[in-house]
Amino acid sequence: MESVLLPSLLLVAAYPRGVSSHHEWRQSPPVPSGTSTPFLVRLSPELEAVPPGGSVWLNCSHSCPLPVRSSLRTQLRQGKTLSGSGWVSYQLLDVRAWNSKVRCVVTCAGETREATAMITAYKRPRSVIMEPPVLMGHKYTLRCYVIHVFPVGFLVVSLRRGGRVVYFESLERFTGSGLANVTLTYVMRAGPNDLWQPLTCHARLNLDGLVVRSSSAPVMLKVLALSPVSKAFASASIAALVGILLAVGTVYVRKYLAVQTQL
Repeated sequence: MESVLLPSLLLVAAYPRGVSSHHEWRQSPPVPSGTSTPFLVRLSPELEAVPPGGSVWLNCSHSCPLPVRSSLRTQLRQGKTLSGSGWVSYQLLDVRAWNSKVRCVVTCAGETREATAMITAYKRPRSVIMEPPVLMGHKYTLRCYVIHVFPVGFLVVSLRRGGRVVYFESLERFTGSGLANVTLTYVMRAGPNDLWQPLTCHARLNLDGLVVRSSSAPVMLKVLALSPVSKAFASASIAALVGILLAVGTVYVRKYLAVQTQL
């Protein structure tokens, strides 16, 4: 059995998000002894998913009544910054790493506290398409297309006949940073029991606990592929059947003629 995997990469444009000024307080760690100005820090949203190449706004808010020093620590590229009383909003641009940790660090009256958020970038396949099987010789070629998916390195593509997996492939060796189109080709033999069995293609993203699934519409095997031996056997069987029918027909005709002669 042979399989061929043909990836190609495409990029997607950024999708900016709006700025949120809504504040919800979470209990910070206990205030160390000797600190006279306890305060809380929150970074929201704490978990955000964006399309690869997209942008996002994070709002860092605090309850310090005094002037503070605030900064955002991240490996992502930063854009605009907006601020108000008790909050600072940061824009993060061109998010391509599928999982990034962001920290907002606030210093108030000599005491430093921080809050964290996680930014994930992934894209469910736009579509999963299973082509009708192509008969070549005495084998079938199955081809599945997974359109616009990210991150490809976390993708598993499988082919199923009925409810049984007949082939699967993990694409963990791919490390591209953009949307991708993936084509999976698989060559298989099929027997009489496979006729009219649904064939489907399944794409699964395993994102460290988050599982995103997509599947194709089913296609059917409508013609049985026969090997040369099977074809020869089928031809011999047909020839033998024809011979039997001719012999039976000859006997019947002779009996009929004999009856007609006696009348």
